[in-house]
Amino acid sequence: MKHDKPHLSIVTTMYKSASYLEPFHARMTKAAINITSHYEIIFVDDGSPDDSLAVALTLAKTDERIKVIQLSRNFGHHKAMLTGLQHAQGDYVFLIDCDLEEDPELLLQFWDKLNQDKNIDVVYGVQNQRKGNWMERWSGDVYFRLLSSLSNEINIVRNISTIRLMKQAYVNQLTQFQESNYYFGPISTLVGFNQIPFQFNKRSKKISSYNFLKKYHIFLDSIIAFSSKPLYFIFYLGTILTLFSFGYMIYLIIRNLIWGITIKGWTSIIVLISLFGGINMFFLGIISIYILHIFKETKNRPFSIIKHIHHNAAASPKASSDHPLFNILSENN
Repeated sequence: MKHDKPHLSIVTTMYKSASYLEPFHARMTKAAINITSHYEIIFVDDGSPDDSLAVALTLAKTDERIKVIQLSRNFGHHKAMLTGLQHAQGDYVFLIDCDLEEDPELLLQFWDKLNQDKNIDVVYGVQNQRKGNWMERWSGDVYFRLLSSLSNEINIVRNISTIRLMKQAYVNQLTQFQESNYYFGPISTLVGFNQIPFQFNKRSKKISSYNFLKKYHIFLDSIIAFSSKPLYFIFYLGTILTLFSFGYMIYLIIRNLIWGITIKGWTSIIVLISLFGGINMFFLGIISIYILHIFKETKNRPFSIIKHIHHNAAASPKASSDHPLFNILSENN
C-alpha cells in the first residue's frame, strides 16, 4: 500500500558495524524505494572503534539521502538511537539495527501493518523466539518477566525488539524522554499511543556486544528506573522484622523476670548478627543505587554530544531543491 509521496526516515546506529553497512544500505534502499522516493537514511556513529564511520561517509558521497551523525564518543546503543530519532524529519520513522540481524525488507511488512488502520501509531517488532543459546533465551525471559512484574506503570512485552515503524507524532513525544539511565524498550512503552506488535524472526550473530555483566547491569538499572517496589519491599520487610524482634525481646524479658530462664548460646547470637548485618547491607545497596540514579539525573549532563553531522546533498545529480528533505538536511552542512 503506497501513500502519496510519504516522507520516510530510516534510523540506525553503528558500533563495530563496518562489514554490514554496504549490504544494509543496498537492501534498505531497495525496500524504501518501494514505498517512496522521499526518504532519508540516518547513520549514527556511536563512537565505533572500527571503520564504520569511514564506510558510512563513503556511502554518503554517492547517496544524498544519507546523513551521518558522528557522536563525540560511545554513549551507548539506546542513547545513540534516540539521538538519531531526534534528527529524523520524516512523517514516518523506521528504526532498525544495521547488523542485518533484522532484515531491512521488514520495512515493507511493517508499512503494510501500520497502514491497515489510520489509528495505529506504532508497529513494533517482537521476536518469535529469542535468539542465542539457551542461557541467553532463559536470561532474557527472566528479565522481561521480572521487569513486568516489578514495574509500576507499564507491562513490558516479552521479547520486544527495538525495530519499529513510527509516526512522527509518537517520535516527537518519545524524544522528550532523556534520562541518564535510558532504556528504549520500557520508555517506548511508557509513551503510550496506539501500538501493535509484529512477530518476526531475528537472526543471531556469533559475537554480541552485550556480555553477561553488561546485561546484568541493564537488568538492575531497568528495575531501579521503572519500579519503586524494591523500596516498598525493604520497608515492609523491615517493619515485619522490627515487630518480630520487639515481640521476641518482650518474650525473653518475661521469661527472665518470671521464670528466671536466660538464653545461652554465643553461636546463635553471631549467626543472627551476621544475618541481619547482611540484610542491612543488601538493603543499603538497593537504596544506594536509587540515590545514584537521582544523583545522575540532578547533574543534568548532555544526553549525547554530536561531534559532526555529515550530509553530502550534492552527492548525486538527483540532489536538488525539489527534494523534500533537501532544504532541511543541507542546513547541517
